[in-house]
Amino acid sequence: MSLTMIIAPKIRGFICTTAHPEGCAKHVAEQIAVVKKGGLMENGPKKVLVIGSSTGYGLSSRIAAAFGANAATIGVFFERPGEDDRTATAGWYNSAAFENEAKAAGLYARSFNGDAYSDAVKAEVIQAIQADLGQVDCVIYSLASPRRTQPKTGEVFKSVLKPIGEVYTNKNLNTTTGVVNEISIEPAQGDDVAQTVAVMGGEDWEMWMDALLEAGVLAPGVQTVSYSYIGPEVTWPIYKNGTIGKAKEDLEKVQQALDAKLAPLNGKAWVSVNKALVTQASSAIPVVPLYISLLYKVMKAEGTHEDTIEQMDRLFRDRLYSGQPQPDEAGRIRVDDWEMKPDVQALVGQRWTEVNTENLAEYGDFAGYQASFLRLFGFGLEGVDYAAETNPNVPVPSIA
Repeated sequence: MSLTMIIAPKIRGFICTTAHPEGCAKHVAEQIAVVKKGGLMENGPKKVLVIGSSTGYGLSSRIAAAFGANAATIGVFFERPGEDDRTATAGWYNSAAFENEAKAAGLYARSFNGDAYSDAVKAEVIQAIQADLGQVDCVIYSLASPRRTQPKTGEVFKSVLKPIGEVYTNKNLNTTTGVVNEISIEPAQGDDVAQTVAVMGGEDWEMWMDALLEAGVLAPGVQTVSYSYIGPEVTWPIYKNGTIGKAKEDLEKVQQALDAKLAPLNGKAWVSVNKALVTQASSAIPVVPLYISLLYKVMKAEGTHEDTIEQMDRLFRDRLYSGQPQPDEAGRIRVDDWEMKPDVQALVGQRWTEVNTENLAEYGDFAGYQASFLRLFGFGLEGVDYAAETNPNVPVPSIA
């Protein structure tokens, strides 16, 4: 017999160690409503594989494909199920909610919980595609992990978020205390860059696509997308020009290689540069939470703020499946275009120089940042009774 419990947020640094099943389900339902409002896409994807499908941009991609194009979806993730006395991870609850909503809508949805970097999970997923769908016409790659085991060599790589060359010092927002302070980050040492590229670069994306190609499960005209971020100059030392930026450069090299490999199928590989948003991955990057707080304030005032679901709905609807991808000079799709508008960046940049702990509420939207962070774990959503006991042991139907 499953036990019920009252679930409250327990925050440790930049992670929340609890998640709320009903809250996560509500968050998924809200995202579905956003996509449905736009109606069905005319030429949307029909059979979609999402690698890293349980949170953030990956989850929103799966929702956009399923509820914007009636697509059958297979999702791959690495999450912890709930136990009688412990909640599951938010991604587990998100995936359970997604599958329940998909089933109610008459849509095929199947999920795999395991190490997406491994050969075994790749083989299992390919088997499922062959058995259930035949082929897929869209592959979304949205993995974010601090470490990766290389399946051929068994070597374990660990990624780091560091500048390259010299110590980087800048303003930072302590998200626990709300204090704007200064942070100094030591530069990458030894093989930090190579390790980060091995985790966050394009190697695993290419391994997935090679395996899918070899198995003959990619449909003619297939599109594959991996996600990236560039951001403003203030974040470049820690992001674009730092260790993670080197990984993203590698991702772009792989995109070109995949383009060539998919050409016989009239397929296309893309890197989509997305907006800065509160996700489980972005919360861990120093300097970025302060930038996001300032950005949210400016974009909400302008009426152009988007969350992951609005971003992915726009990516699918207006770029990938509209016949008008509008790539930039480097061939990337830019759905960070509203964030990077010169007037938006000028105002954020001006406020960056002036912001401190005392005027943070005036210049930034730290309350919005905190609310977005809690929503990732199913907290703070309207219509959910957080004082009620709930069962943490929720199954993902296709895994149960």
